Amino acid sequence: MLDIECFSFLNRALESDLSPLVIMASNRGMARIRGTKFRSPHGLPMDLLDRVLIVSTKPYEVEDVEEIVKIRCQEEDVQLTPEALSVLTSMAQQTTLRYALNLIACGRVVARKRKSEQVDVEDLRRAYAYFMDEKRSVQWLKEQAGSLVFEEVGGERMDDEMMDTR
Repeated sequence: MLDIECFSFLNRALESDLSPLVIMASNRGMARIRGTKFRSPHGLPMDLLDRVLIVSTKPYEVEDVEEIVKIRCQEEDVQLTPEALSVLTSMAQQTTLRYALNLIACGRVVARKRKSEQVDVEDLRRAYAYFMDEKRSVQWLKEQAGSLVFEEVGGERMDDEMMDTR
């Protein structure tokens, strides 16, 4: 998203006494530097590219995700059944790791309600039903298009009188 003028500013900032730490993410490969007709790796000017440290990233493996879930459970003092650990691990790969980790605390609340010390698959199912991940939330909004309170009705915005009837 940065153009040649931004890169020029960054180069000057990196040369100052109080040089900032700049972190950028890119998946562009060989791309045109915006504002020019030149192509370079990641769309970065060569003089800036010479100064950067490139850190390659890759998605987590299944074992890594499972270990992260276990560590989070230890930190939150939550006991998961082996089946629940497996479900959370696969859920983290299908949705997001953040969503799966947030379900740990929700699952604990559901398990405590049924007076259990261990979070089971059924507890995670209930928590999953209560809280949506990003993809399900977007899908729900698409399904509800036109029926939400602050959306336009018949081409006109709802007036305050109509909204007060709830």
